[in-house]
Amino acid sequence: MQMQIQMQMQMQMQMKLFFFFLLLSFVKPDLTSERAALLNLRAAVGGRTFLWNTTSATPCNWSGVKCDQNHTHVVELHLPAVSLTGKLPAGVFPDLPNLHTLSLRFNSLSGPLPSDLSACTSLRNLYLQQNTLSGELPATLIQLTGLVRLNLASNNFSGKIPVGFQNLTRLKTLYLQNNLFAGSLDELNRVELDQFNVSDNMLNGSVPENLQAFGKDSFLGNSLLCGKPLNPCPKEGGANSENGGGNRNSSSVDDNQGLVKNKKKSKLSGGAIAGIVIGSVVVLLFIVFAMILLCRNKNGEKTSSIDEVAATLKHNQHDEGIHSENVGNGNGYSSAAALAVPAVVNEGVVVGGGDKKLVFFRNWGKVFGLEDLLRASAEVLGKGTFGTSYKAVLEVGPVVVAVKRLRDVTISEREFKEKIERVGTMVHENLAPLRAYYYSRDEKLLVHDYLHMGSLSALLHGNKGGGRTPLTWEMRSGIALGAARGIEYLHSQGSNVSHGNIKSSNILLTKTYEARVSDFGLAHLVGPSSTPNRVAGYRAPEVTDPRKVSQKADVYSFGVLLLELLTGKAPTHALMNDEGVDLPRWVQSVVKEEWTSEVFDLELLRYQNVEEEMVQLLQLAVDCAATYPDNRPSMSQVRQQIEELHKSSLKDGSQDQIQHPDLINDMDDISSR
Repeated sequence: MQMQIQMQMQMQMQMKLFFFFLLLSFVKPDLTSERAALLNLRAAVGGRTFLWNTTSATPCNWSGVKCDQNHTHVVELHLPAVSLTGKLPAGVFPDLPNLHTLSLRFNSLSGPLPSDLSACTSLRNLYLQQNTLSGELPATLIQLTGLVRLNLASNNFSGKIPVGFQNLTRLKTLYLQNNLFAGSLDELNRVELDQFNVSDNMLNGSVPENLQAFGKDSFLGNSLLCGKPLNPCPKEGGANSENGGGNRNSSSVDDNQGLVKNKKKSKLSGGAIAGIVIGSVVVLLFIVFAMILLCRNKNGEKTSSIDEVAATLKHNQHDEGIHSENVGNGNGYSSAAALAVPAVVNEGVVVGGGDKKLVFFRNWGKVFGLEDLLRASAEVLGKGTFGTSYKAVLEVGPVVVAVKRLRDVTISEREFKEKIERVGTMVHENLAPLRAYYYSRDEKLLVHDYLHMGSLSALLHGNKGGGRTPLTWEMRSGIALGAARGIEYLHSQGSNVSHGNIKSSNILLTKTYEARVSDFGLAHLVGPSSTPNRVAGYRAPEVTDPRKVSQKADVYSFGVLLLELLTGKAPTHALMNDEGVDLPRWVQSVVKEEWTSEVFDLELLRYQNVEEEMVQLLQLAVDCAATYPDNRPSMSQVRQQIEELHKSSLKDGSQDQIQHPDLINDMDDISSR
C-alpha cells in the first residue's frame, strides 16, 4: 500500500514537472517572436544604429527596449529622435501583444499607420508626434480601449476622426494638432480628457460641450470650427422665419424639411449689408497695405538684399569687361541671364559664361542659373561672423536655399577659390555642405541647404513662451553628439584644419533635431575686422587672431557650446542686447563645492533618471573649456565620451516618461497599468 502511494506521488511530481517544462516551452517562443518582430521593425525603418546586440537571445537588454520583471515579454519600446525613416511595416505589432508603451516620436517615419496596431491590446501610451505619417487613421484604432495617452501631433494624417472614438473611455491625453484632419469633433463628445489639442487642422462644426473647457489654443487654425471657446456658431433656421414674400438674398434653410424659405429683413437691406462689407474690406486692405509699407521701411534689407546683389553684379560685369548677349527677356537681368550656360570643370558644375561663374559642387544635383538666384525672393536670416545670410526662394523647383554674402574677404581670387573648393569637398552627415559659390571683385556668395528648423541658438534662446518646443535631454545629448562627430571629421582632414567659429548659431538642425555644423573653413577667408564681439564668449583665451584657430581652441569653443546646451544660458555677448555670462567661470563657481542642480537648465531638471549622465557631460564640458590647451581632450575623445553617455541614456529609455506639458506628459500613469 505504501509502495503504491509513493508511486502515485512520484507520478504526480513527474506530471507537474512535465507541465512546468511544457509551460516554459510556450513562454520562450513568445519572447523569441517578440525579438523577431523588433528586428523586422529595425530592418524596415532604418535610422541610426539601435546599438542592439543581435547575437543576444533576449531583446530585454537592447537600447530602448524594456521587458516585464520576469523578462518574458516586451512591454515598452522607446526609439525617439533616432532618425527612423520609411513606413511602419505590417505584421510586426501582432507579435508584440504585451506592449503598453510605444514611443517613436521625433523621427521621419512616413506612410499610413498599420491597421494591425490594434493587436497591441495592452497598449496604453502611443507617442508618434513629429513624424511625416499620413493617410486616415485606421478604424481598428478604436479597439485599443486601454489607451490613456495618444499623441499624433505634427504629422500628415488626414480624414475624419474614426467612428467609435468615444469607446476609448480611459483616454486622458489626445494631441492631434498640426495634421490634416477634417470633419467634426462629434466622435469626441463623450471622451473625458485632461490634455487636448486639435489646432491647425481642417475641422469644422461646433465644439462639443465636454471640450469647451479647453482654451482657444487647443482649437485655433480650424477656420470652420465654432462654439465656445471660439466664436459662436451661426444659428440655423431661426425663430424669426416667416412665410410669404421677402428679399431673396435673406433666405434660410428649414432644418426639418430641407426646404429654402424666404425670410423677412428685420433691420438692414441686402445692399446696406453689402456696402458695409465692401467698406470693411477696403479699410482692412488699406491697413494691411500701410503695415507692409512700414515693415518694408523698417526691414528694407529683407526684401531688397538680392536686388542689391544683382545691381552690384551687373555693375561688376560692366567694369570687369564681361560681355554678354542681351537675350531680351525684359526682366532687368539680361546680362546675368547669359551666365546660365552650363559647363563642367574638375571640382564641380559651373553655371555661367565669361569669367565670373556660379560654381556648383558635385555633391548636389540641383543646378540653377545665377539669374534664378538673383530673381529669388529673399529674407534676412541673420548677420553672422563672416557675413549676412539670406533665405532665397527660387522660382525654379521651387528651390529654397540659404545664401551667405561674405564681407571683408582679404585674400586673392586664386587663394579664395583654392580654399573654398577644399571646403566644398568636405562631406559628412553632420556638416551643412557647401553647394555652390560665386566670386567677383565686390561680391562673394556661398550657397547652402536651407534648414527650416533654424539654429540651436534660436531654439535655446529664441522663443521663451508657452508654445515653444522644449529641448529634452535626449535631444540635447543627440545634438551634442552630432556636432561632435561633424567637428571630429573636420579635424581628421589634417592637423592644421579647424572650424574656427564654433557657436550655437552655427549648429543647424534638421526636422529630427540632428545637428549640422555650418560655417566651417571660412575663418581663413576674412580679415580680423569681420569677427564681431559676439564670438568672444566662445573663443579660447589663447586665440589672438581669429584666422589662426587651433584644433584645441575648437575644443574650447565646443566645451562652451556644451555648457550652453546644459545650462540654457548664452555665453558672453553671444546674443544681441544680452551681455550673457562667462559660462566656464560661472559653472565652476556654482559647482565649486559640489555638483548641484542649480547649474542645469530648468527644462532638464525633470529628467532625474539621467542626472548621472548630465553631470558627466557637464564635467566633460568643463574639461573642454580648460584654460590651458594641453589640458583639453581631443575631439575624438570628446565624441567617444558623448557617444557613451547618449547610448546609456537611450538604453535607460525612461526619459520618455516625463515630458513638457505643451507636448505631452509621457509619464506612465500607474493607474493605467
